[in-house]
Amino acid sequence: MRTTIVIALAIACAAACTRRPPSPRTTSADGPRSESREAEDEGDEASARRPAAPPGETHAASPAARSTLGPGFPEAGPWVSFYGSAAQMRDLSRVARTYRIINVDADPGARNFTDAELEVLRAGGKNRVLSYMNVGSCETFRTYWSTAPRGLVPCAANVDAQRGAYEGYPDEVWMDPGNAAYQALILEHVAPRLAARVDGFYVDNLELLEHPASSTNGSCPAACKQGGLDLVRKLREKFPGHLIVMQNATSDVTRLGLTGGVPFPLLLDGVAHEEVYAPVPDANAETELLAWRAMGLSARDHRRFWIGVEDYVGSCRNKSAARAAAARASARGFSPYASDASGGQKVVCYWD
Repeated sequence: MRTTIVIALAIACAAACTRRPPSPRTTSADGPRSESREAEDEGDEASARRPAAPPGETHAASPAARSTLGPGFPEAGPWVSFYGSAAQMRDLSRVARTYRIINVDADPGARNFTDAELEVLRAGGKNRVLSYMNVGSCETFRTYWSTAPRGLVPCAANVDAQRGAYEGYPDEVWMDPGNAAYQALILEHVAPRLAARVDGFYVDNLELLEHPASSTNGSCPAACKQGGLDLVRKLREKFPGHLIVMQNATSDVTRLGLTGGVPFPLLLDGVAHEEVYAPVPDANAETELLAWRAMGLSARDHRRFWIGVEDYVGSCRNKSAARAAAARASARGFSPYASDASGGQKVVCYWD
């Protein structure tokens, strides 16, 4: 009942608190851009870049309401993203003293952190600890790849949801977030196990929604795109007190998307993007993040919508590159962090 009331209030505010966003962008922030151009050649530009709306619902022309449904972050940073174990993190107390937002992989099946170690990172409520949660693809090393509780279907057995191998990542398979059985696995098994341990979700691989139906690297037709937006709405409804951050996927597909009558951005507490300033500057990614910032979103407790940037500088010793990237991010109003490499992130870098 509480969630229904919250969503209803968001819809009512959407009609009364509108603010026109910057002009919509037509490119995504990573590889799928070239595939989007291919889709334009096929005459399917709109479906490649924008989700189909359910009956009676249209693609949002503006972000509408400025107040989001999540709790928001008390502090915008510093923040850190780390995907190793507690042993690899080493000094958990130092991490807790240094960073206010801490993103880790808290999947209990990975056994990276005990509950007690996560409490150390929380520092008595001073920090917000998020857990990585892959929703656009499924990794073969997760326990729920091959097994799931009674009534749920593990990723490997859900052939209908599989959308092909993830190019460049041999241990991942793209998954259709609109598939009912896959949604159930995420909402009833994957997310609850994380929610019991951390303050929120760091949602990854929704850039699948930016892929056209013709893509050979995770095709995503209209129902797939809308299904991804709907999955995040259901996550917000199920966990109204948890933080939700979306990594990448910051194009108009999400920024202007609608789900259940609610503008998609209102479901989030923040967005983050990789490789905006390093190793190579990405002007398109920066422009997308600026479009999100221009929406003027704030959390329900009047906390500012969080926008994070994670750049990769090869090593924690490369302080000059890290500081240069952080300066550019901070000048734009983004919260910066630099790590070693996209395929790494098993070391904590201290840049002070």
